[in-house]
Amino acid sequence: MSDQPRQPRSPRGPRKPGKPYRRPQKDPVRMLAFEALRAVDERDAYANLVLPPLLRKAREKGDFDTRDAALATELVYGTLRRQGTYDAIISACVDRPLREVDPPVLDVLSLGAHQLLGTRIPTHAAVSASVELARVVLGDGRAKFVNAVLRKVAQDDLDGWVEKVAPPYDEDPEDHLAVVHSHPRWVVSALWDSLGGGRAGIEDLLEADNERPEVTLVARPGRATAEELLREHAAVPGRWSPYAVRLAEGGEPGAVEAVRENRAGVQDEGSQLVALALANAPLDGPDRKWLDGCAGPGGKAALLAALAAERGAVLLASEKQPHRAGLVAKALDGNPGPYQVIAADGTRPPWLPGSFDRVLMDVPCTGLGALRRRPEARWRRRPEDLEGFAPLQRSLLHTALDSVRVGGVVGYATCSPHLAETRAVVDDLLKQRPEAELIDARPLLPGVPDLGDGPDVQLWPHLHGTDAMYLALIRRTG
Repeated sequence: MSDQPRQPRSPRGPRKPGKPYRRPQKDPVRMLAFEALRAVDERDAYANLVLPPLLRKAREKGDFDTRDAALATELVYGTLRRQGTYDAIISACVDRPLREVDPPVLDVLSLGAHQLLGTRIPTHAAVSASVELARVVLGDGRAKFVNAVLRKVAQDDLDGWVEKVAPPYDEDPEDHLAVVHSHPRWVVSALWDSLGGGRAGIEDLLEADNERPEVTLVARPGRATAEELLREHAAVPGRWSPYAVRLAEGGEPGAVEAVRENRAGVQDEGSQLVALALANAPLDGPDRKWLDGCAGPGGKAALLAALAAERGAVLLASEKQPHRAGLVAKALDGNPGPYQVIAADGTRPPWLPGSFDRVLMDVPCTGLGALRRRPEARWRRRPEDLEGFAPLQRSLLHTALDSVRVGGVVGYATCSPHLAETRAVVDDLLKQRPEAELIDARPLLPGVPDLGDGPDVQLWPHLHGTDAMYLALIRRTG
C-alpha cells in the first residue's frame, strides 16, 4: 500500500449534451459527509473540528435529527479511518492509478465503499445513494463511473476484499498489516517498534486505532465532581482518574451543564493521568509555583490549575501561539485560584531559571497516539516529520529542566508513542545533563495495569482505553 498522499486533480467536467435531464435528489446526510471529507482533503482540516459546526448548522436548518447526525458522523470517521484499505480495494476496481482519479470522485467512492463494506446499509441503498450523491456533486458522467466501480466493490465483503488486496503476512508483515488495518506502512513499523511485542499486540493496537473513542469528561477539582456528572447524565466512571467520567455512546458534551459552565471539560483519561502524575510526584522543598510550558489548547493546564489552587499553588500556563493561548485562557476561566496565561516561546522563556517547583512540558509531536480521534493524521504525517519535531522537543525539555528548581520535578509528555519522540529525547537529556534523574512514574498511576518496566510510562489505546500518552518524570538534583 502506498504511503503517498492523494494528489489534487481538476474538478468535475461539463455534463454531456443530449441526455434527458433528471434533477438529482439531494441527500442531506451524505452531502454533509462529502462536504466534511472535501474540507479534510482540500484545506488539511481536521474532521473533529469541521464536523461539529456542519452538524450544528444542519440541525438549525431542520435537516437533521439525532439518527441523521449519527450516520453522518459514522460515514465521515469510518471513511477516514479505513481510507487506506478502501483505496486498495477501489484501486483493484478501476482501470487507472488512484492518483489519476479526481479527489472529489475518490471521496464519493470511499463513502460508498464504507457504506458497502463497513456498515449495515443494504447493498442497493448504498450504491444508489452514492450514485445519486455523485450526480449532485460531480455530474451524470462521473456518476456512471461511480456506479460501475461500486458495483464491483459490492461483489465481495470486507474480509473477502482484504484477502484479495493485502499482501500475505508471511511475505511482508508490515505491508499486510498496513492494508488490513488501514495505517501507512511506516506508522505500522514505528508502532510495532514502540510496543516491542509480538503480532497480537500490534494487531490489537491497530484495531483500537480504528475504533470510535469514548467521550471522556474531566470534573475540574473544586468546581465539579465526578459524582455530580454521574448523577445528572448517562455516564460511567473513568477507569483510573478520580475526575474522569465516560459518556454513553452518542452522549453530547455540550448537553452537560458543568461543561457549558466550564466546571468540567472534555479530556482523554490518559491526558488526565499525565497531569495527575506530575501533580502527585514527590518533591524536596516547597510546592508553590507550577508551570505548563506548552499549554495549548488547555486541557492539562485547566486540571493542573485546579489542583494547584487546592494546595495554595499558582500555575503559569505558557503557549507560543497567541490563538492557542486564547484557548488556554478560556479553559482556565473561572478557576478558583490564581493563575496566569501568557503567549511565550518555550525555547526562549521570559521567566528566570529555577523559578518553578513542578513543570509540565507536553511537547508538539506527530500525534500518532491520538489516531482514534484524528484518523486523517495518519495519512498526513510522514517519517520526515520526526526530523522537524526532534530539535524542538529536545530544546523544550532542556528548557523545562532549566526552569525547575533543584529538587523540583519535570514531566515530559507526548501524545505519540514513537520512540524517537519519547525515550530517545529523554535519554539524550540524561546523557547531557547529569543533574537530571528519572523518577519511577508507575506508582503515580495507581491501579493502571500493563505499565511496563518503567521508570517512564507509555499508555496504549488497546491496553488502557486511552490515547497513547507517554510520560517521563525527571527530578533536578543539582
